[in-house]
Formats: sequence, structure tokens, C-alpha cells
Amino acid sequence: MCVSFKFAKTVVERFVPCVLLLWTTFAHAIDLMGSELQLHGFLTQGVVITSDNNFLGQSNKKASTDFREIGVNASLRPTSDLQLSAGLLSHKAGATDNGEVRLDYGLIDWTASSNEQGRSGIRLGRLKNSFGLYNKTRDVAFTRPSILLPQSIYFERTRNLTIAGDGAELYIDRNYEAGNLFVTLALGKPQIGSEASKVALVGLTPNGSFESKLVPIFQVIYEGDGGKYRLGFTAVHFDASYNPGVRDVLQAGQLKYTPKIFSAQYNAESWSVTSEYALRPVSTRNFGPNSPDAFNDGQSYYVQGSYRLAPKWEALLRYDVTYIDRGDRDGKAFAAATHLPSFTRFSKDWTAGVRFDLTPEFMLRAEYHRVDGTGYLPVQDNPNPRTLERRWDMFMLLASFRF
Repeated sequence: MCVSFKFAKTVVERFVPCVLLLWTTFAHAIDLMGSELQLHGFLTQGVVITSDNNFLGQSNKKASTDFREIGVNASLRPTSDLQLSAGLLSHKAGATDNGEVRLDYGLIDWTASSNEQGRSGIRLGRLKNSFGLYNKTRDVAFTRPSILLPQSIYFERTRNLTIAGDGAELYIDRNYEAGNLFVTLALGKPQIGSEASKVALVGLTPNGSFESKLVPIFQVIYEGDGGKYRLGFTAVHFDASYNPGVRDVLQAGQLKYTPKIFSAQYNAESWSVTSEYALRPVSTRNFGPNSPDAFNDGQSYYVQGSYRLAPKWEALLRYDVTYIDRGDRDGKAFAAATHLPSFTRFSKDWTAGVRFDLTPEFMLRAEYHRVDGTGYLPVQDNPNPRTLERRWDMFMLLASFRF
């Protein structure tokens, strides 16, 4: 009862006023332009219990309800080649995200060319990043394959860095006899002002601020046989400098992160297989003695299969692997240098899950994780790495409603 009351209170106090404001704004736009408004939203509540360690809240041997997603989005098409879209989001995820309502995305999409061969155009504003297969829709439970996306590619701890940016994106879609090709090139500023973003970058909470150069993101996806086959490649170049605050634990330093993701998916009538592989080199320098210069050549991948058991039931099995540094996969060199547990440098996660669509608008999910290593755990939920356990289990439940 307490959980239900707190959840309802969050919706009423934080989100309903924003929904009403967005609705009023677009309703006026309809009156002025005579255009069609589309308004959609979702509410998702999760429960997490772990045998050891904390994830998405204080979940160690007790149920944590600090995993919640509430969103509303609207789109308006004043002309055939112009679309306006915006979305508000409240995302609560343990200590890494406090659930405040914020602009998830807000953009103008201008289609410069459109014909039977495809279309091309530009998007301007706050844009969801084209990062792997699932990043653009990762906050909508109905569009992701599981309660928790594979952490080897879609880290919860770095979510705020990768989810969206402010800038521009060029896109080209082409239709060929052999399949369809989708190409995007974006340039924008990442969201790195929050405490969660700073902790994700350097592993501790400094007093200063990061300043990033414009981040280029390139993605190409090929779809064959009406989407039966999907192949993709994503490349990102992140370059940021740090400006220390008063009595800061860090000095003025630089961080570079250049991930590359290779994606593949096969979709049959009742089952699908998906895999993504990433190389994640990251370098830090000049941050001072509290964060020594380092280069980590990260490597990660997952293999995932899903099967539709019945029209309303779907099962999932996945193996998900993360290495912080592929030159030190077992973390022994790191442990010898820092006297911290070696298993904090990798994670190997076996996941089994089931989905039940009670109605087209209401979905239930359950998921079990058997994990070796703590490489993807957020620092905010586990501030002392020496208290972590190497092998741990996690059970998750989720209910989601959309309109």
C-alpha cells in the first residue's frame, strides 16, 4: 500500500502538471494549424531483489522499488515534410537517477527529400542518440527485449551520457531491391552536468564540472528481407576536459572515449536471435593522484535469443559479458596495483526471462540473472567495492502500461 501511494504521489505531483502543460500547448497548436496531434505515454514500475550487492537501489536481500519510468510524448506534423516531437521523462534508478521530470527529447524533423527510393533530412534539438539497436527506445519497456537491457552495451551507470544530446542529426534512408539502408550522422553536446554523469566518467563525485567537445555519432543499419535480417555499426568519439572546483579531489584532466558497436539480428516468425559486440577504449590523464592516468581497452558482447511461446507469451535467454580491459580480463593486474577486488573488472551475466502481454496496453515481465563479477554495478549503489560479492543473483519483476 505504501509503495502504491508513493508511486501515485510521484505521478500526481511531478508528472500530471507537465502532461497538462504539454497537452495545452499542443492543443493550441492544433487550433492554429489544423494539424493532427499524437499523444502517447507509459508508466513502468519494477521490483529488484539481489542475493548480494545493490543494483537499481538498496536491493541486497530485500525488494527495491527504486526502478520506475514515467513518460509522455507528443508529435505534430504541420506540413508533410515537417514534424515537431517532444517527450518528458521521469526515470528513477536507484542512486544513479533521482526521477526528476526532464525533457527527454524535443526536436524538429525536416524531410528534405522523399520518394520511392527513400528519404533524407535533418533533425535539430535534443535528440535520442543512435547507439546500438536499442538506445533510442531504451526507456520504453514495450520496445526493449527484457526488463534490463544487456549491460555490456547499455550500461545503466552511464545512461545519462549516452541517452541523448543537444545538436543536429543528418539522416539518409534508402530502399533497394536487396534491402533497406539507414544512415545517420549526429553532432551534439552530451548531458554531462549531473552528478551521476560525473561519477560515471571518473568513478567518484568531484566538485568541478566536465566540458565536452561536440560528440560525433555515426550509425549505419542494413535491413534485408523486410527486416528479417539486421546488421549495424555505430561509432562515437567523446572528448571531455575537467574544470576542478574548490578543494577538489581532482585536477584539470582530459577523458577520451571512442566506442564502436557491431550489431546483428535475425527475426523469424516466432523467434529471434540478437548479438552485439563492442570495443570501448577509454583514456584518462592529468586528473591527479586520486585518479591516476589510465588506458582501458574495454570489450563487451552479448548473445540473446527470444521465442514466442504463445500469442501473449514470450521467453528470453541471454549471455552477457563485459571486460573493463581486455588486456586484463580477469582483473588480476588491476587488483595487484590497487588492492581492490579483481572481479570488479568484469561481469558475466546469464539471464532468463518471460513476458506476458495481458492486453496490448498492459505488460508483465519476470527475469532472473546469475552473475559472475560486478563490472557493471553503479558506484553510487555500491560505494565500497571491498564489500562486494563476486557471484550473485538478481530477480526482477516489472509491470508496464502504455497509452
